[in-house]
Amino acid sequence: MSFADELGAWPRARVIDAIECARPEDVEAALMRSPRKINDLCALLSPHAQAFLEPMAHEARRLTRWHFGRTIGMYVPLYISNICGADCVYCGYAVRSGNKEKRLNLNSDEIRTECATLAAEGFQNVLLLTGEARRAAPVEYIAEAVAIAREFFPSVSVEVYALEEDEYRLLCQRGLEGVTLYMETYDQTIYKAVHVKGEKTNYGYRLAAIERAGRAGARRLNIGALLGLGDWRVDGFWTALHARYLQKACWQSAVSVSFPRLLHTPARFAIPHLVTEAELVQLMLALRLFLPEAGFNLSTRERAGFRDHLIPLGITMMSAGSSTRPGGYASHISETLEQFAIEDRRPPAEVAQAIRAKGYEPVWKDFDYAFDEAPGAQGQAHNHMGELRT
Repeated sequence: MSFADELGAWPRARVIDAIECARPEDVEAALMRSPRKINDLCALLSPHAQAFLEPMAHEARRLTRWHFGRTIGMYVPLYISNICGADCVYCGYAVRSGNKEKRLNLNSDEIRTECATLAAEGFQNVLLLTGEARRAAPVEYIAEAVAIAREFFPSVSVEVYALEEDEYRLLCQRGLEGVTLYMETYDQTIYKAVHVKGEKTNYGYRLAAIERAGRAGARRLNIGALLGLGDWRVDGFWTALHARYLQKACWQSAVSVSFPRLLHTPARFAIPHLVTEAELVQLMLALRLFLPEAGFNLSTRERAGFRDHLIPLGITMMSAGSSTRPGGYASHISETLEQFAIEDRRPPAEVAQAIRAKGYEPVWKDFDYAFDEAPGAQGQAHNHMGELRT
């Protein structure tokens, strides 16, 4: 069964009914059960769960420490292109966004300069990003960027347009470890309304892309819904369903979830379902209890104090010192278009200190090049992380 089939078994009306039918005693039962089932997830996402956030947080903290220890991985996004042929109405990169700032691809020297600067700050984990523009930033260009990044970082991931399986395989051959691909929203009606031009309009092709990446050899798969496009409870449910499916279908890959929340959008787009910080907390806790072995990523979209508050509640990876424009670290290319404004502008060292202040250890890398290249690399890397647990 494909994930499209599994998703089809849980249409919006069924999800809403399951969440709305949950009672306080169902939340209590979900807190006591392990492993947790679909109905438990619905209870934990329900309005009644708001009265149980404290015990949910306690359980989330326990599960995260059991599976990941007191460690928070550090990563940094590196935008290599802001050229986009899609029209995603919520995005600053959209071809019809009205933004006039410069659009470009970084060349090889500029990518190398950006990588050298970030590596000098201590980062060992980088995420390369482009717009939705296959012609302007073809797979060969992305593959070259991955190879350059591997000169500086043990762990290289990409967040680019959806690819074919053989294209993901090419990137893996050049040193790629991870793929991030947000479905944005799993609601097909909303998806069609907010993606009005370009290859990204193909819902089914994008839905299956992350599994293609897993089959191609990507060892880290990261998904998420863009919170605010639809009902956060429903998209959160579908995201959890997708993550659980990937854990089984792509069992050789580590699966993680991100929680990008819409805060800053182009003037033409009003956020239809603004998600509050309290709602984001409930969503993260519910998904942690349902997905105890999944990594949780948190970006600089959120304000500094709120990010610090979330550290003990299930987070395993955090970005720091981020820029959402090409050349935003060292190349000093003026007036390049940024994708969105960030909230947490602290330098990496300050974020690392905030992590320590919460009783956790910032981890800049979780394996060595030798592990990555040797037979049995994944098992050795897992053991290395195990040694960091307290």
